[in-house]
Amino acid sequence: MSTVCRPVARSFVSVDPVVPAEGRPHGHVSLPQRGRLPSGPLLPAAPRPGVLVSVRRRLKRVKRLLRETRMFALAMLAPDRPIVAQIIVTRRCNLACGYCNEYDRCSDPVPTASLLRRIDRLAELGTTVITLSGGEPLLHPDLDRIVARIRERGAMAALLTNGTLLTGERVRRLNRAGLDYLQISIDNRAPDAVSKKSLSVLDHRLVWLASLAEFQVTINSVVGVGIDNPEDAYEIARRARGLGFTSTVGVVHDHKGQVQPLDEAHRNAIDRILRLNTSLFSFAQCDQFQENLSLGRANHWHCRAGGRFLYVCEDGLVHRCSQQRGTPGIPLESYSAADLVREAGRPKPCAPFCTVSCVHRVAVLDSIRERPAETLTAMLDRQKKRNPGFEASWLVKLLFWLFVNPCHACLWAGLARRMFGVTHRTL
Repeated sequence: MSTVCRPVARSFVSVDPVVPAEGRPHGHVSLPQRGRLPSGPLLPAAPRPGVLVSVRRRLKRVKRLLRETRMFALAMLAPDRPIVAQIIVTRRCNLACGYCNEYDRCSDPVPTASLLRRIDRLAELGTTVITLSGGEPLLHPDLDRIVARIRERGAMAALLTNGTLLTGERVRRLNRAGLDYLQISIDNRAPDAVSKKSLSVLDHRLVWLASLAEFQVTINSVVGVGIDNPEDAYEIARRARGLGFTSTVGVVHDHKGQVQPLDEAHRNAIDRILRLNTSLFSFAQCDQFQENLSLGRANHWHCRAGGRFLYVCEDGLVHRCSQQRGTPGIPLESYSAADLVREAGRPKPCAPFCTVSCVHRVAVLDSIRERPAETLTAMLDRQKKRNPGFEASWLVKLLFWLFVNPCHACLWAGLARRMFGVTHRTL
């Protein structure tokens, strides 16, 4: 499906002249001198969106909450359905980050017709969230149409991007296509030899998002091997929160998705970032996994990749995740309910020290489904320990009422089955 080309050297970072930014020469990305921040104000105040944008944003937030409620209900009621699927739309990327093993420099985009068929197949399997990734997915010429197809099939549409190709018009097009979530991972404050996904490079694009985006934006900062200044991660998270975005933190892993223990400075950065998050539930926060990994401790959990989480490569094959490509390696078009059950149930030897957070998030939902009282209580206790003044929201209280009391759980299960037409008996 993709053009065969030589592997990319990992020792340099560059920017391809692919898509012009608004008001800049074709292919130009302004970069400060190495190790320095640009002169003048780096972090302008968060802009106020226009009235129409604010109204549309609020309406879409309400609709998204209702669809997220449906996603959660299906995750609780149907243990054999995929919750999240990640699709590669192109392996090509305009950057060459030193730690990344998921890109090349010359592949053609996956044909649109093939991607639409894959989305249809994932919908048939019952997938509730479909994430577009790469490479750099904004390089795909029909990305808007692909996002729209996900929404037409009733799934949540998410996009993982390095952000360098975003423009004001591109944000408006993603709004019109119906995008639900966008995530940008920012590695440092200023470019270095490993990565140019820097706050100083991307901040003006974040301002566009804050002003124009009608979808939820998450900014992920990173710590770990190869990150020289972990304090950058905290500053990036603070900037994200200041712009009204969700902030998360990830740990850099090796080519097999594994991680080395972190030193005290990196662990402190993670803790400070998590303290910024005042919500008990975040689609991108799995702090217990990260805490254990940062200390070099194994996580004891059952990974359901290949069943609850699917990774579909550019050739249309299903893999467990981005770091375990080749297993099971079955074409999506023939991937069956039996395959979902088998792969979800198989033990994965890589699980104890895995850092693939999207699979962790799926595991949290399954933990709530299987051990609601234990899981919800532990999550609440950790949040109160981190933020002593934390007060549970009405949603958290409702979840406790629904799941912790067995009578309420049975009532909820019966009602949800009728509402969403699920016949599996799982609660």
